[in-house]
Amino acid sequence: MAETRWAVVGGGILGMELSRRLAAAGGQVTVYEAAPEPGGLAMTWPIAGTRWDRHYHVILPTDERLVGLIEDLGIHDDLAWERSSTGLFAGGTLYSVSTTAEFLRLPSLRLLDKIRLGVTMLYASRISNWRRLERISAEQWLSRWSGRRTYREFWRPLLRSKLGDNADLASAAFIWAIMKRLYRARTTGAKVEKLGFVRGGYGQILDALAASIGDAGVDLRTATRVESVKANAEGLVTVTTQDGDREHFDRVVMTTAAPAITSIVDDLSEDEREKLNGIVYQGIICASLVLDRPLGGFYVTNITDDGFPFTGVIEMTALVDPQTFGGSHLVFLPRYTTADDEAWSWDDEEVVRRFTAALRKMHPDLEESSITEARISRVRHVLAVSAIDHSASIPPVWTSVPNVAIVSSAQILHGTLNVDETLGVIEDALPQLLEDRGGS
Repeated sequence: MAETRWAVVGGGILGMELSRRLAAAGGQVTVYEAAPEPGGLAMTWPIAGTRWDRHYHVILPTDERLVGLIEDLGIHDDLAWERSSTGLFAGGTLYSVSTTAEFLRLPSLRLLDKIRLGVTMLYASRISNWRRLERISAEQWLSRWSGRRTYREFWRPLLRSKLGDNADLASAAFIWAIMKRLYRARTTGAKVEKLGFVRGGYGQILDALAASIGDAGVDLRTATRVESVKANAEGLVTVTTQDGDREHFDRVVMTTAAPAITSIVDDLSEDEREKLNGIVYQGIICASLVLDRPLGGFYVTNITDDGFPFTGVIEMTALVDPQTFGGSHLVFLPRYTTADDEAWSWDDEEVVRRFTAALRKMHPDLEESSITEARISRVRHVLAVSAIDHSASIPPVWTSVPNVAIVSSAQILHGTLNVDETLGVIEDALPQLLEDRGGS
């Protein structure tokens, strides 16, 4: 494999780390990224006088693959851990639910509801066979174990905070994977209230990763959109960019969302196209607001009330020192969306107007003048929704097109998209990528 020439399409963290692994195995690697800079969903931008993430990111103590990458890149000293707190906006009131005692005092759930909720979480933590869970919906399973009232008042709003209107499609395996991850964090001696972040934001990781792949000889080409990937008669794969440039590789790996794969890769079988196009994605419209004052002091505030244009409130400066932003406070307001969500038609001004008005309903003492800056990010294909029988829709690593492979977040089996899960996709795929395919 020492002379294998690889092309990796997509320069997010997945594409860059995959290129690093392929280069370490002796490959000659070129990475194509359509955006002006690498990073994908972890991309940064200037805000509040500094460079910070376009979307909110947090690290759990049990995200061993991500922590290992940070260590390997030599930036472990920039990894910080802080105690977090959680809020809940229910019935027009903001509650703290950071401790068990606070949760038990919630008026929106009866004592029996809370007991059944605890039993559900404990039972989920002990399930090892997820396959039967992906055959039923999250609503059915959670209603059976926690009760309809608890589902309506607690679980469904939380599902919507992760999936928006796609929550109704989610299988029980989706919520099981989340509960399993959080339970594991509690039982390994790391308190889940301790959350991690990298000082300087994900830009620190991206810079270190870009430097690392550069040192490994990887050719990272930004602002270079791939228009076509096609196997040729010589047994190679031709990559054509938007400028008409053509280059031939031994193997090509697509790390993009499924819709981009079907539009770029020529000669996929009809069955492959149908399966890839059938994957349901959720998107995100995320507002980053800079305030001259803190909000409620909760890292995350979940919302159970209807009528809000965003699905949660992430107060980043409840974890990160506000001095990082010159003494200002950074708040993320995400809206997880379906493909046909009306919000895609909103311009930045309308997003800010709607989101700000709703935020002031939660925090009536927040003056509009306290919002000193606002930036809006839109991404249409964020996460492949873990729906019923999701495992059957996961694309295999190798496509029917000779020497063209897929390694993407669409291969996350269950759970939400996070960098640790993405690194797991790479670990699962790498042995298949490096196998001897007999010259095919």
